[in-house]
Amino acid sequence: MNNTLENRKWRYATKKFDSSKKISDENLEILLEATQLSASSYGLQPYHVFVITDAAIREQLKPVSWGQSQITDASHLLVFANQSDFGGELVDDYLKNVSETRNIPSEELKAYGEFAKSKLLDLPSSSKETWTAKQAYIALGNVMQAAAELKIDTCPMEGFDAEAYNKILNLNGKNLNTAVVLPIGYRSAEDETQHYAKVRKSKQTLFTHI
Repeated sequence: MNNTLENRKWRYATKKFDSSKKISDENLEILLEATQLSASSYGLQPYHVFVITDAAIREQLKPVSWGQSQITDASHLLVFANQSDFGGELVDDYLKNVSETRNIPSEELKAYGEFAKSKLLDLPSSSKETWTAKQAYIALGNVMQAAAELKIDTCPMEGFDAEAYNKILNLNGKNLNTAVVLPIGYRSAEDETQHYAKVRKSKQTLFTHI
């Protein structure tokens, strides 16, 4: 079987992690770089990722995550926080990075910057927040697939109180909002769900060729 498909068939939403097994520093760095390399609209990456190992903080997060054990038992907890709002500085900072990284005069990037701002800055606040959250989800998918290639387990989670997360992680004053959470680590042998057959829509139902 093609490794691309094999890895995706191997992964599942891990319900019980083995708390004694930790991700190596080397593999963690690979996962973080995979996240860093994720695509995003206009290249702007309007989110921040918190890598949480602090046991005390994770104990605080568990009860506001419906008491789910993955929060405390996984090796690491990734919290994807999207920007709640943004202005022109989001584009300006990106263009400065492009100019420095690619050695391109900033003047040559001006038209692209104006185009991006024309599409983004006049959006309603709710639309801005929806858009930034979508970018965080792209990164989420990317790191999940990278983890599967390393045979590291994950469990994407939306079952939590975002406002409580924001308070515990002090995000309210940082223009950030918790979008989605990803415990990463290694499955417990006691997790029966690892043996369940995958249930997905059929290809005939899911795809339309035009």
